[in-house]
Amino acid sequence: MARPRTAARTVEHPELAEVSLQRVLDALVDPVRRGVVVQLAEAGRDLSCGTFDAPVSVSTLTHHFNTLREAGVIRQHYVGTTKMNALRTDELERRFPGLLSAVIAAAATEAGAESS
Repeated sequence: MARPRTAARTVEHPELAEVSLQRVLDALVDPVRRGVVVQLAEAGRDLSCGTFDAPVSVSTLTHHFNTLREAGVIRQHYVGTTKMNALRTDELERRFPGLLSAVIAAAATEAGAESS
């Protein structure tokens, strides 16, 4: 007996025109979410959810990923059963020029000040 085919897993993302500055800033105000963004920027590639260094539980980190995705900051997709995360760098640059790079630079400066 043939197994029923299952639909590919998909994740909903806002269209670029739907991404608001307020929602992006609300998402980036949280230090854990900024940390996720910085780690993605530094990696320069898609990362699976389990590879992030964050001071929160897995379920709380999932909430942070959802907030970033719903705000339009990251894209998520599945590779098999693994959920991957990618910054929407080019899209956000077109929508809000300089914003993402400024946030990443400020987060790096802040982290450097805290470690000294």
